[in-house]
Amino acid sequence: MSIRFLTSTLIAAAIAGCAPAQAAIRAPAPALDTPAASAAGTAVLSGGCFWGMQGVFEHVRGVRQVLAGYDGGKKATAQYELVSTGTTGHAESIRIVFDPRQITYGEILRIYFSVATDPTQVNRQFPDEGTQYRSEIFYANPAQRQVAERYIAQLNAAKVFHAPIATRVDPDRGFFRAEGYHQDYLVRHPDAAYIATFDLPKVADLKATFPQRYSAKPTLAL
Repeated sequence: MSIRFLTSTLIAAAIAGCAPAQAAIRAPAPALDTPAASAAGTAVLSGGCFWGMQGVFEHVRGVRQVLAGYDGGKKATAQYELVSTGTTGHAESIRIVFDPRQITYGEILRIYFSVATDPTQVNRQFPDEGTQYRSEIFYANPAQRQVAERYIAQLNAAKVFHAPIATRVDPDRGFFRAEGYHQDYLVRHPDAAYIATFDLPKVADLKATFPQRYSAKPTLAL
């Protein structure tokens, strides 16, 4: 069972045995970005539990919708109980629909690297472990791939993080929406031990690090 569904006592015990979480980092703006467009843009990202990832981007100005789901595997195995085994190829992911006149794809990645995930961890995000919690950018087209790869190279060259970025950049194989009880979980369960311990701090980091991008009212999926 995922640590997310354990009791507060067990979560506290698990924290004691984990490495410290990555502190928020204000990454520099990407040197290469996608141009503004009139049509809605999309971004598919993974970086640990999709509750926190969704919760962060639901508070970003210019974001129209954020869905929790699965990417990297087949449709037949896009189910929480199967994905949680770490054998399906899926990563817990989010699909962001955004207004490119208000926020660019590169700025989405900037927030992702700064406050939503620790990109230096491999197949885990504090405190969750397994390939389903890997850090990965699923690009929709060559332009997104180029922006993502160039930005990672830029951040590594500048030594923004304490270790090289482990985030993968791969083509979007198909995003599959997660079960309804996972959607808007952070907003609906702010007092849950896992949310309060690991995810609400990410939203606070967003507000503190990118105040001009922060929206107090979340854009809900449901």
